[in-house]
Amino acid sequence: MAKHRFRDVKQGKVTKDKGMKKSKKDTIPYASSKIKIKAFLTDSFMIFMPIFYFIIYIIFDNLKNAGEHKLEAWSYALVAYFIIQTIFMLKDKGRTPGLRSQNLKVIDKYTKQKPSLFSIVFRNLTSILSLLTIFGWVMMFFRKDNQTLHDLLSATAVVPDNEAK
Repeated sequence: MAKHRFRDVKQGKVTKDKGMKKSKKDTIPYASSKIKIKAFLTDSFMIFMPIFYFIIYIIFDNLKNAGEHKLEAWSYALVAYFIIQTIFMLKDKGRTPGLRSQNLKVIDKYTKQKPSLFSIVFRNLTSILSLLTIFGWVMMFFRKDNQTLHDLLSATAVVPDNEAK
């Protein structure tokens, strides 16, 4: 059967399927790793650090008490960071303050629109996992599309936000 199809294609009776090739319109303009790192650091200092200081000095009273309960303090901080980051992404078209400062946004790879609530929650949970294992963040330096593990798992992409300019 395969021989017949090959002959038909070779003789020009059947044309090759052009739908298999990706057109340039379908490609996603992924953000560079340098800009993504800047956005991450901005989010760390604008969202995570105030939360962490609040937990250390308001909830645990001082650094010594927080040091005695490190796992609990970090758990509180990461849960609060996760919630606040999810709220930002839901309310601000897939952007956090760090992404907004670098004119970036998170989109769903398939719809190229703002991700669903499930995708955002899953992405933020796996980003904490990526951060704890380091591998998830380091892999963006070895990929052409600069995607991290949590972007791959949640089928999202960080792209330049052309509307913000």
